[in-house]
Amino acid sequence: MQAFLKGPSSISTKPLSTKERGTTATAGGSGEGKRVRPIPWVEKYRPKCMDEVAFQEEVVAVLKKTLQGADLPNLLFYGPPGTGKTSTILAAARELYGPELFRQRVLELNASDERGIQVIREKVKRFAQLTVSGSRSDGKPCPPFKIIILDEADSMTSAAQAALRRTMERESKTTRFCLICNYISRIIEPITSRCSKFRFKPLSDKIQQQRLLDIAEKENVTLSSEAISYLVHASEGDLRKAITLLQSATRLTGGKEVTEKIVAEIAAIVPQEMLDGLLAACQSGSFEKLETVTKEADKCLADGSDEFLQLIGLCAVVMQQLS
Repeated sequence: MQAFLKGPSSISTKPLSTKERGTTATAGGSGEGKRVRPIPWVEKYRPKCMDEVAFQEEVVAVLKKTLQGADLPNLLFYGPPGTGKTSTILAAARELYGPELFRQRVLELNASDERGIQVIREKVKRFAQLTVSGSRSDGKPCPPFKIIILDEADSMTSAAQAALRRTMERESKTTRFCLICNYISRIIEPITSRCSKFRFKPLSDKIQQQRLLDIAEKENVTLSSEAISYLVHASEGDLRKAITLLQSATRLTGGKEVTEKIVAEIAAIVPQEMLDGLLAACQSGSFEKLETVTKEADKCLADGSDEFLQLIGLCAVVMQQLS
């Protein structure tokens, strides 16, 4: 992600004149001279309210009705990556607490990095036991509970999930939990039975194209129609991936038109010629090493290896045989 961020400019040691000092002071006092820190487009265009969440009408409708009573059950969001799970709960929390109390009432943890039982016993339990106080400045009702968001909860160990279940029971009066995962089958039954489950659908091609066009217009990026179609194809329903690819392609072109070829280079998709060669090799059955390599790749996938890397390795063997 650091590739998107520009480093700080070098500080000049040349003394400023009286006029320059006055201009700088005026700009600093008015706030116009402050340098805006660039942020990734994924965060810049993340939905700030429930109405901005795309293509999840059923989930948004149910949550809106729940928020009207300033109450919320324990939640379990599951579905493919990049479909708005984290953005939805963050937008709901902002509507519940407002900008003033949001940071005090919401704890967000990535369970893939902090997935052990010690984290549940320390961070989660300590935050859940804190009492809530304060009211919203706009006069709207403020719920008497906090929200703990556990992203990628399907990476938590079984012991950590068991400890989380006990914490959910004990702190039900002061805390609500929102678990976010890709595979609901990896969450133990005692937790799923205590949560309202919401499935997030992969985004349609039309929705992705519209969001990409909106971002391109706001960022003054020229996009060809073929590039938009290729972005949607490469992302496979993952809007976050599509936005990241668009930003990477824009930085690569340096402000010029983003074409299909540029997007293909950024996405690093296996060329169709290589896939055709792999298919022909499988049909001919003339490669002695192919079956062995295929079994090894299948085992690596079962152990959790990256699909793209295994496909590249398999294609490399085919290319060696063809050469």
